[in-house]
Amino acid sequence: MKVAAADLFVKVRERKPLVHQITNFVTVNDCANVTLAIGGSPVMTSSPSEVADMVKLADALVLNFGTIDDKALEAMEIAGKTANTLNIPVILDPVGVGATSYRTEQVTELLNKVTFQIIRGNASEILRLMGEDIVTRGVDSGELAISNAELALQAANKLNGVVVVSGAKDAISDGKHTSIIDNGNILLTKVTGTGCMATALIGTFSGVTDDFYSAAVAGISTMSISGELAAAKLQEDEGTGTFRVRLMDAISRMDKEIWMHEVKINEEIPN
Repeated sequence: MKVAAADLFVKVRERKPLVHQITNFVTVNDCANVTLAIGGSPVMTSSPSEVADMVKLADALVLNFGTIDDKALEAMEIAGKTANTLNIPVILDPVGVGATSYRTEQVTELLNKVTFQIIRGNASEILRLMGEDIVTRGVDSGELAISNAELALQAANKLNGVVVVSGAKDAISDGKHTSIIDNGNILLTKVTGTGCMATALIGTFSGVTDDFYSAAVAGISTMSISGELAAAKLQEDEGTGTFRVRLMDAISRMDKEIWMHEVKINEEIPN
């Protein structure tokens, strides 16, 4: 799996996949730029009138619930169904699910209408997608008894797709195999949109393969490794603003060789 994930860095640079993203207005620019930084091509069309035509040109579709409203939901349903018909991978980022009844009800309805190949969220968001009675606080994850690895495995089997659970240790599972990424830096939690950007990266890698497990591993680990590299370059008088710029620099420089050298990955089957 590690070699398969590493090879995707080469494929993305060669193929420049078009990644259609219906995302939130807080992070739309960063999601577009991170897609470019890793080698993809972003398109951020969100009008219900044109998303079907745009998705037909895309290699992957990312749906992000960050600033959800009725118009965005309409566009997501149209785009998602179109992508499913054309076998284009669809990636869900259920930002803040569980915070409000509207958000929770709408993501549940969307899950019933659209098939998702990959879902990425924090632990509380993923638990809420599984039907657990948990309330999230904005986009933060609370303290939970279950490990990210166990949760990813259970969620992958229940939701019938690859699930990425973000946290201090990211976990990825397809229901049979589970990987733990032990990279990252606390500063990633101090910059708005790093989770959304990670999902954009996952979507970019998904646009060049049908091995969605490896795509998820490559995408989430790229963000975690880049956070480590960016933080390591900070000087004493530099803070989150400089970190944000250096994070994008690190992503733009990421390649197969750097990734293989830096990634801390373990495969685990939770009991």
